[in-house]
Amino acid sequence: MTKHVYTFGAGQAEGKADMKNLLGGKGANLAEMNLIGVPVPAGFTITTEVCTAYNKLGKDAVIDMLKAEVEKAIADTEVAMNAKFGTKGEAFPLMLSVRSGARVSMPGMMNTVLNLGMNDDAVKILAEKSGNEQFAYDSYRRFIQMYGDVVMGVEAEEGEHDPFEEVLDRVKDEKGYKTDAEIPAEDYKAIVEEFKAIVKEKAGKDFPTNPWDQLWGAVCAVFDSWNTPRAILYRQKEQIPEEWGTAVNVQAMVYGNMGETSGTGVCFSRDAATGENLFNGEYLINAQGEDVVAGVRTPQEITLIGSRRWAERNGTSEEVRKATFPSLEEAMPEVYAELNDIQQKLENHYKDMQDMEFTIQDGKLWMLQTRNGKRTGAAMVKMAVDMLEEGMIDEKTALLRQEPNKLDELLHPVFDKEAIASATVLSKGLPASPGAATGICAFSADRAVELAEKGNKVILVRRETSPEDLAGMYAAEGILTERGGMTSHAAVVARGMGKCCVSSAAGITVTMTSMKIGSKEYKEGDFISLNGSTGEVYDGEVATITPSLDGDFGKVMQWAENNTRMYVRTNADSPADAETAREFGAKGIGLCRTEHMFFEGDRIWKMREMILANDVEGRKAALAKLLPIQREDFYGILKAMDGFGVTIRLLDPPLHEFTPNDEASQKEMAEKLGVSFEEVKEKVEGLHEFNPMLGHRGCRLGNTYPEITETQARAIIEAACDLKKEGLDPKPEIMVPLIGTVKEFKIQEEIIRSVATEVMAEKGVEVDYMVGTMIEIPRAALTANEVAEAAEFFSFGTNDLTQMTFGYSRDDAAKFLPIYIEKGILKQDPFEALDQTGVGQLVEIAAERGRSVRSDLKLGICGEHGGEPSSVEFCHRTGLDYVSCSPFRVPIARVAAAQANLK
Repeated sequence: MTKHVYTFGAGQAEGKADMKNLLGGKGANLAEMNLIGVPVPAGFTITTEVCTAYNKLGKDAVIDMLKAEVEKAIADTEVAMNAKFGTKGEAFPLMLSVRSGARVSMPGMMNTVLNLGMNDDAVKILAEKSGNEQFAYDSYRRFIQMYGDVVMGVEAEEGEHDPFEEVLDRVKDEKGYKTDAEIPAEDYKAIVEEFKAIVKEKAGKDFPTNPWDQLWGAVCAVFDSWNTPRAILYRQKEQIPEEWGTAVNVQAMVYGNMGETSGTGVCFSRDAATGENLFNGEYLINAQGEDVVAGVRTPQEITLIGSRRWAERNGTSEEVRKATFPSLEEAMPEVYAELNDIQQKLENHYKDMQDMEFTIQDGKLWMLQTRNGKRTGAAMVKMAVDMLEEGMIDEKTALLRQEPNKLDELLHPVFDKEAIASATVLSKGLPASPGAATGICAFSADRAVELAEKGNKVILVRRETSPEDLAGMYAAEGILTERGGMTSHAAVVARGMGKCCVSSAAGITVTMTSMKIGSKEYKEGDFISLNGSTGEVYDGEVATITPSLDGDFGKVMQWAENNTRMYVRTNADSPADAETAREFGAKGIGLCRTEHMFFEGDRIWKMREMILANDVEGRKAALAKLLPIQREDFYGILKAMDGFGVTIRLLDPPLHEFTPNDEASQKEMAEKLGVSFEEVKEKVEGLHEFNPMLGHRGCRLGNTYPEITETQARAIIEAACDLKKEGLDPKPEIMVPLIGTVKEFKIQEEIIRSVATEVMAEKGVEVDYMVGTMIEIPRAALTANEVAEAAEFFSFGTNDLTQMTFGYSRDDAAKFLPIYIEKGILKQDPFEALDQTGVGQLVEIAAERGRSVRSDLKLGICGEHGGEPSSVEFCHRTGLDYVSCSPFRVPIARVAAAQANLK
């Protein structure tokens, strides 16, 4: 019989760490912690396979399938914890926590439900057995609030605050309580009844009192959460397959809110923001786990060094700090010592930075979970370098541990020092996720998305964030919160996304529509800036600069160099871009788009003069004016990439793109070029095409107007000859675009080689050059064996190849692609990540057939996919020589290429 439920507890476990695919990351690690002697409350994990069955068979069938196994698992948990589920006599009641747990950490999943099993009878027994009535009824109201929200769907109406929080705020205001912990049992009893009434009103049914009904409701809610919009969004962004599913972790409750000898916290074995080898985290006395991550109370630092750093940031004296903000190391030294030993044990065991949750119940430490911690790009690099140097991991592991896209964080701007010196500091909060961000305020996730879609840079400003804000966090440049600590939802998720975040900003009050800082009010559209490395919030926009790359980054790039087969080029149209890419390690240019050069300054007018010409002589005369300009451009680019190949694509776009469409601009063109308006208008109308993407462009231009190809070939070879005379080593590769037949290519090749021979004779110097083509039309891929008889290299233009294979217009597909992805028609946008089964098959066919004719055929890819990690891995498997991408994605592609080789 297939096993669906795996138990753990009392040092025993049916699972282990390498069962992550079946038990989810959280469940596998709970089992593993039991096996290595870490104190973990007993419980059980329902497998990810059940989630898949749930989505196919439905709720009732899955409950029937699980019932016997879950009942046995509950009985085992009762024995391990010496407690009883439900109100069985006078035994200490077993309460449960229910959490989701996918293979990888997913911030968009369901919030945890704590204290499950609580009802009017159980709360009385808990109060009696614990001797703490306030704790018991606080736990009861928490359970109703969490279960009502997460399982029963009780939530705030549009523009309103959480109805449960409104009750708590009202009671505290009326009675003068500053925190939830100050509310006495009698008031909590009344609050419990109000909470039940809210559930009845909002959900349309009574709050369930049967513990088994509560458990099945929570388990099914976890499975339902796998397909919520925010979970789907996260899977799409992180490329997590839908079929993975989530596990459910059910675990005995231990209580951090039983009084002053109890508490809860989150900790990291190293600094998740900087990578520093420093144990750190936050805790709260007399609190439950959600108090830390939800930002309801400002937590305290675990370590003494962390607490002193906090005091230094906030200008707090040592005396005040010790009295009001003691570290766990000071408040509970024995518990801290045990926790410190455990975090080191776990890091040594997993050989990676650990993100841990713990609860202290009446002085006893319990570990609730551990996982490999999310980290910023900078921390990822530093930790890998440090752990390699410490002997904890080898170079292969250190390199495979890099998330290529996270390196992007290290390549983007930071605040300019001069600009920051004159900026007005509005507030200072916790530096929750490093980096710099500037943008207009948005006070809801939906508005952040809407404003970002209109091209605005946005700062999401919230009281605190929750999983519902995920889309807005993705859309924003940075996140600012009124409440929360370094381990709040906003902080952890922002670090995982590589977004700048400042949490618990001092002196700010956030509503649904505005933010007040002192007497100043900021509304939607007002600019602010955030420094996630210092916690400072600035008024208005602050200028940024490109960061310098430190030594650790260089070490990662060296690891990539040591372990790669496929090298990386860049797409660059100017010497400046080429130089930037070379600094990042690019070995040549995979795509230089010559048409981009024609749009600079007055060049467009010379191009338009050529277009207006009525005969070959007129076009040649105009092209003669463009020749020295092109030669100068090619000289600079070839020089910047001295010694490396530079693939230069001949003119590709249709000529109408160089002419104006509006009447005023056409009149300006006529006047500037000394022709009549009617002549310009007639020419523009004559260039009009119904489907220009498939029209008179690419090699079709060169074959109908060979003088264009002649001019460009001359400019390229002349530039190369001049550099060769200067002692440099230029390597031009002239690429013919958009061929569908070998004959199209051969006509262009003959022109290029004839011109090259002529120029080299004139210059008295020989240069090595190649002539090849871009494979971007399916027919060219299918007849690659014919094309390779003439072409010396193929560069796969996967942007157009994707368009033509799918029949999707890249410019218009945004109207329907999100819907296609939402409905599961496509798993991801084929213009972002290469469609390996369809478009990829054409690449494989072309590569195989091309090399069957020419074994030394050089193969590369120059579409946007050249910088996307999963596409880079495909290119490696297919045997391509290189990938080419934009300059700032070169490091990403280099790491992805090396990882592909190691895998």
